[in-house]
Amino acid sequence: MNAIDVLTQRVSAPQLTGPDISDEHIHTMMQAALRAPDHAWLRPSRYLIIRGAQRKQLGECFLQGMDNWSQLSDDKQEKFRNMLCRAPLVIAAVTRVTEHAKVPRDEQILSTGAGIQNILNAAWALGLGAIWRTGDMAHSQAVHNALGLKTNDVLVGFVYIGHVNCRLKQPPELDHAQFVTEWRGNCE
Repeated sequence: MNAIDVLTQRVSAPQLTGPDISDEHIHTMMQAALRAPDHAWLRPSRYLIIRGAQRKQLGECFLQGMDNWSQLSDDKQEKFRNMLCRAPLVIAAVTRVTEHAKVPRDEQILSTGAGIQNILNAAWALGLGAIWRTGDMAHSQAVHNALGLKTNDVLVGFVYIGHVNCRLKQPPELDHAQFVTEWRGNCE
């Protein structure tokens, strides 16, 4: 698959299954992530690999990080415990924000976002499916604690990766004229 096809045809895959993702594929996706733009070479992005039994263990942290979790039905509790088991591999993407005169916090977070996009594209190029998810768990202090995050870390999201187990939507045909205009210049 050529690069332009990857960039223009990739879609999110909401249903993923095994077999497990190989270490070689993980290495390739991480190499792609680390090629994201990085102003001043701050290296703000960190990636935590979550697979195997650790998915359910972190799912337990998801559950316990919720307010009044013990009042949820058994079915709802089990749903949270198994949330990360929807794919054989989950990557937590984190920005370690550094104070810098020329690189604001938002730019550092965007660098991690670009790294996530590179992971999604690399997964697609490798014949895998992936989806970027955030939700309440990305902001849960219990989840941050379980992942060992520091006070200057921002959990940008979770990337679920696996083999596609559903019919994928076709990429929408978007008219770029609806989103792109040429600035004609006027500083008044």
